[in-house]
Amino acid sequence: MTHPDPYTEIRLVGLRSLRGANFWSPRPVTRLDVAVGAYEDIHSAQVPGFTEALVRALPGLWEHRCSIGERGGFVTRLRRGTYAPHIAEHVGLELQTMVGYDVGYGRARGGDRPGEYTVVFEHLHAEVGLRAAALALDVVQKAFAGELEDVDFALNELRALVDTPDVPPLAQRVLCGITGGGDRAAVREEMLRRGIRDDALIVDVAPSYLLNAGLPYARSEIAVILDSDVQDVPDRYREEERNLQLVSVLADAVRRDGIVVLPGREWEVQDMARRAGCRVAVFSELDAVPARDTRVAHSVAMVRDGRVVIETGGELADAGPLVDGTDRAAQVAAALAVHSLRELGAAETEEEWSGSRGTEAARVAP
Repeated sequence: MTHPDPYTEIRLVGLRSLRGANFWSPRPVTRLDVAVGAYEDIHSAQVPGFTEALVRALPGLWEHRCSIGERGGFVTRLRRGTYAPHIAEHVGLELQTMVGYDVGYGRARGGDRPGEYTVVFEHLHAEVGLRAAALALDVVQKAFAGELEDVDFALNELRALVDTPDVPPLAQRVLCGITGGGDRAAVREEMLRRGIRDDALIVDVAPSYLLNAGLPYARSEIAVILDSDVQDVPDRYREEERNLQLVSVLADAVRRDGIVVLPGREWEVQDMARRAGCRVAVFSELDAVPARDTRVAHSVAMVRDGRVVIETGGELADAGPLVDGTDRAAQVAAALAVHSLRELGAAETEEEWSGSRGTEAARVAP
């Protein structure tokens, strides 16, 4: 049986390196987006000699355990039938292994549009990772075309990159990162109004930026997650489980025993933050939060008689009145964020705060 031309059907549509914590991993990864055309329905077991040629060219694939969880697991998947994106993931990892990098994490999932898939895998050298992704796609195309003899062409390119300078790892430390579908800018402005210095690094990270580039910093004192109702991303990432996973990325960069500020009832995100080693501080626009929140929260902020009240360790503190013209949730979240920073001894406040609102707020990841 003759199959469609894999060189025209399987196409690279996007390639990037994510330096910071991201939707897929707290580690740097390479992201490859690929359109598969007719190969949506054509797998490795349908092409005579496919598995034998691929394993002959990349014998290290025998060590890939894959979802089966044992040596040879991926080869079994090839023999039973698996698809181009999954194969490209494993080839990208193995090419890096063959030039000396100890990498093992990878994923292949549905992409941003029908007929597209997203492949991500770990890298230890950004340029090697990017080139390994593109070359992996070449290898997969050759294998489906029945033309794969070896991968010397790929290894020669990658070995030439190994000794080149790598992109330096992210090192920037910031005071606070903010994400979610709510009014992030209002949170940042309210933190400034409450005394955080104008030049403090409060980073507004749009969920779409987070998905496409990862976090733009390495570490933060606290994080504010306004909600998990994210709308500026492709449809598949608006599904509840992926929404939660996306916004919780900010917790991966919070310093150990730092604080993540979250709305009440966002229990799944709270659990993710705690698993990342953070404490949680919960806020509500109402005059109470559910008992499920108070049982686990380090501190709680709510509104009583038009004023923000914060409870920590059984002690109440008045954080001042709400002001007109600013989103209520943003005000309560900001009050709790500033309270948390001061508690951590990390607040960068004006020596004498007059209550004036800052204007040059912070760095923004649009």
